Amino acid sequence: MTNVHDITPDQIDRQLIGLLRGNARASVSELARTLRLSRTTVQSRLERLERSKRIAGYTIRLSEAYERGQIHAYVMITVHPKQAALVAEQIKGLPGVRRLQSVSGPVDMIALMDAPSAADMDVIIDAIGALEGVERTTSSIVLATKFDR
Repeated sequence: MTNVHDITPDQIDRQLIGLLRGNARASVSELARTLRLSRTTVQSRLERLERSKRIAGYTIRLSEAYERGQIHAYVMITVHPKQAALVAEQIKGLPGVRRLQSVSGPVDMIALMDAPSAADMDVIIDAIGALEGVERTTSSIVLATKFDR
């Protein structure tokens, strides 16, 4: 077991963030017990992480049963030159797009999406393909999630 005094402040912050990723609703008391720190120390660290914008907010984690009921897809997007900002802004307004990332490689962006049915997913993918500045899309439907951290 690691001695608390051997852990750097950055390591404690990473551990705190990791715990919050697992349960964003964990109480300060629970976090303090797990980290073997005082409640006041954990509270002040949380406030500092929020002020510095390292923690921008807290969110929910959906149940596995609900997630299994959704269709998930990765949509790889190739964008016309100098159109990335326009495409990103348009995609931001589409329902079902959970994350949009610019990437290196043969495509310019990857969107992580979910929808309640294959038909709904098809509508969203078609909408992305029709956006101004989108050259082409390639979609991969998620068959199974092996693990999720």
